[in-house]
Amino acid sequence: MSEFWAGWVIVLIVFNLGVTFFLFLWGPRAKVPVLPDGTTGHAWANGAIREGMHRLPLWWVLISFALFFSAFAYLVLYPGFGNFKGTLGWTSHAELARHTAGNDALLAANMQRWAKLPVEQLAGDRDALAMGEVLFRDNCAACHGRAGHGNRELGAPALDDAVWLYGGDGETILTSILDGRRGVMPAWGQQYKDDEIANLANVVLGLAGAPHDAAKAAAGKEVFTTVCAACHGAEGQGNPAMGAPNLTGKAWLYGGDLETLETTIRGGRGGIMPAWRTRLGENDARVVAAYVYSLSHGGAAGRP
Repeated sequence: MSEFWAGWVIVLIVFNLGVTFFLFLWGPRAKVPVLPDGTTGHAWANGAIREGMHRLPLWWVLISFALFFSAFAYLVLYPGFGNFKGTLGWTSHAELARHTAGNDALLAANMQRWAKLPVEQLAGDRDALAMGEVLFRDNCAACHGRAGHGNRELGAPALDDAVWLYGGDGETILTSILDGRRGVMPAWGQQYKDDEIANLANVVLGLAGAPHDAAKAAAGKEVFTTVCAACHGAEGQGNPAMGAPNLTGKAWLYGGDLETLETTIRGGRGGIMPAWRTRLGENDARVVAAYVYSLSHGGAAGRP
C-alpha cells in the first residue's frame, strides 16, 4: 500500500473511532430537556403513546466500552492501521500458507496410502470417497450430472447403474478417466434405405424385448447378422473391448424408442470421453474412479 493510501486509511480510522468514542462518552452525560412527567414531549396515537427518557443501562455501557477496547487492541495486534503490520506480525498470506501446508501434508499422506489400494477397495474409504465426490462434481458433473445419472442429449452414460460400455471394474474405470474413450457408431444412411433402417431398428427393439414389428425385424435380421454383429455380437450383447453397447438390455445411451434408434443407425453416433490424465493426474483420477465405482454399487446408500 502506498504512503498516500496508508495515510488515508489512518485518517478514516482515527476520525470514525474518535467521533464514535466521543459520542459514547458524551451521550450518557448529555442533558435532554424533558417534561415534568419525564417524557420528551413526542407523542403518537393522539397522545396515547409518549416518548420517555431513561439513562442507558449499565450493561450496555460496559459492553460498548469492551467493544471499543477490542477495536483498539485489534489495531495494535493486527494489520489494519495503514501500513502498520501489527505487533503480532500476522498476515493473511502467512495464515493461508500455513493452512495450505498442513492440508498438503495430510493429503500427501492419504494419497500415498490410497495409491497402494485397488479402486474397488478404495471405494470403501470414506475420506477417499469424500474427495472423489468433490473432484467428480468439479470435473465430471457437467456431462454426467451431479449424481451421475447421465445425459442423453450429450451421450454421457449414467454411472449409477451396472451397465458399462467398456467394463465396470476399478482399473477399467480408471483407464477411462485417465485416457478417455472415443465411441464410434458408423452412419449407415448411405448404405441402406429408410425401410431397411426401420427393419434394423425393429431388430434392436426385439433384442431388447421391447414392442416391435416382428415382420420388419425378420426382414432386417440378415443385415444385422452380417453387419451389426461384427461389433454388437450375434446376439446383440455388445463388446466392451470396442465400447459396443449391449442391445439386449434396457439402458440406452441416446434413447431406445423406434425413432431414436433409426436416427442412430442412419446418422451414427460419435461419443467422446475426454482424457483427464493431464488435468487430474493419476492420484486424483484414482479417487474419482473409486467414487464412480461406488455409484454403481449402491451410491451414497452403499457407502460405509
